[in-house]
Amino acid sequence: MKLTVVGCSGSFPSTDSPCSSYLVEAEGYRVVLDLGNGALGALQKYTGLYDVDAVLLSHLHADHCVDLCAYWVARNYRAEGCPELLPVYGPAGTAERLARAYDMPENPGMKEVFEFRTLTPGSFELGPFRIVVAQVNHPVDAFAFRLEHGGRSLVYSGDTGESAELVELARDADLFLCEAAYIDGRDTYQAVHLNGREAGEHAAAAGARRLVLTHIPPWTDAEHNRRDAAAVYPGPVEIARAGAVYEV
Repeated sequence: MKLTVVGCSGSFPSTDSPCSSYLVEAEGYRVVLDLGNGALGALQKYTGLYDVDAVLLSHLHADHCVDLCAYWVARNYRAEGCPELLPVYGPAGTAERLARAYDMPENPGMKEVFEFRTLTPGSFELGPFRIVVAQVNHPVDAFAFRLEHGGRSLVYSGDTGESAELVELARDADLFLCEAAYIDGRDTYQAVHLNGREAGEHAAAAGARRLVLTHIPPWTDAEHNRRDAAAVYPGPVEIARAGAVYEV
């Protein structure tokens, strides 16, 4: 699998990165995990607008999904005609939420461009991938994803506070892309986000082989969180950067 970090800034875009979005490719199949603020423009650096095969939305906060509105425009008004329906997997109510965000009637809303499919915990096949879905610990319905292909595994946490389900999902993962939005000791809100230390603890408990910290807001010191994670996790730890590519 090839993972490209399209955007990794938490909560709002930074000067260097759009919000959350990740492109995963295998055998010519392209899956986009989240499409937050500013991500659609950056996505075009790495793949054609009409070459994406599916989109998975971890949850419906704007920094993870709002550029689906722009993507609807790009597909709906394409000069050559709208491509065939694009599968979009998201929490219950995704179609209605995006229609409201674009200020359009909920029916048909965006359903003539996207084929909306509701996520639930479990697993399914998508192109060459096996996708495993777990519900995680966030104020809204939120999911983490495990993508498996060719005996390798990639886990994306989405947004979550402490989560036993995430530890199980990331068990022995080859690459664990885990949010670390908070700073230990500064941010004390419960069941919203992980700090760097907690991300490292989750990775260590899961036995993940590699940890990449993501969803770090511009006001948070990413290197501070990397050090906190490395203090409790024995494997390699790095910070996600827009444009970074990983072979899994």
